[in-house]
Amino acid sequence: MFRHHRLRICLCVLAIASTDLGASEAEPAPEAPAAPAERPALPSRSETMAAELARQLPSTEVLRLQASDEAFVALWLPANVAEPKGLVILLPGEGESADWSRGIGPLRRGLPDYGWHTLSVSLPDSSGFLPPATPEPELSTEADEPSETPAADNDPQATPNEAGYLPEETATAPDESTSEAVQAEPDPSTEPDVGPQLVERIDGRIDAALAHARTLQPGLIVLLGQGTGGYWAARYLQQLAPEDVRHLLLIQPRQPEGQDESLAQLVPALKLATGDFFYQNGIAARAESRARLNASRRIQHPAYHQVGLPALIDDRESEQQQLLRRVRGWLDKQP
Repeated sequence: MFRHHRLRICLCVLAIASTDLGASEAEPAPEAPAAPAERPALPSRSETMAAELARQLPSTEVLRLQASDEAFVALWLPANVAEPKGLVILLPGEGESADWSRGIGPLRRGLPDYGWHTLSVSLPDSSGFLPPATPEPELSTEADEPSETPAADNDPQATPNEAGYLPEETATAPDESTSEAVQAEPDPSTEPDVGPQLVERIDGRIDAALAHARTLQPGLIVLLGQGTGGYWAARYLQQLAPEDVRHLLLIQPRQPEGQDESLAQLVPALKLATGDFFYQNGIAARAESRARLNASRRIQHPAYHQVGLPALIDDRESEQQQLLRRVRGWLDKQP
């Protein structure tokens, strides 16, 4: 009896084992994990801002121009007078849109009231560009520090003329020493790529803007650049020297990283009528503007004018109205 019981147990164990073995043999082998799908490249910050402007602004203001095989957005406003004085092409700085709220936007919207067409061009970002932590760059203030270039707005005897123009500093003047701005050595691994491809893209967009401007036969074309846009405007004029661009306007110009030629070498050599506007409340900006002014004196530039502007951080509207008034006054004084 005991033997039969043990035999019965052994048979049951063998039956269970054979069932498990058959089940394991029937299970399919696990599939290899699928390769991750490639994500499409995200649009750059400049492309995102341009697309947002195209969505928000009236369609009459938005132009889609073509530079080689690249389409880009430009913003157009006609002059609000019967007989326009000319056309101003505006180039924003790195990280700024074609309707940037400081400088570019107020000028593009304000100049048409004084007889100027405006065409504001969106420029590409360099590949290493990192967006600022805040939406706009704030200009630092330095209390009670004397400025090296006196601004006419600080002179109680200075009054605007009929065009709203205030006296500006021209290339005449005192021999002053300036403190050099101390800058840290850039880390090559973090420097943005400002190589030939970016330069060609920027030149192509300026080409396209000029081509569109010429179809309107404005008579006079002015190139205006803010921040690094001022550098690209000056470089373009140096390289290609289009005869129908007669004036250059710079708003707080800045040399892009990766470019060897300084603004002090580039701007005075153009010999164009040049208005160089800068804010006086930064040591580095004043030192750089002084270098440009001194370079213009050394070659006796015939029409280089530098205008120092105090920044009114607590009153943005007055700051922008002042800039518009001074730019418009400079344009009205040109032959």
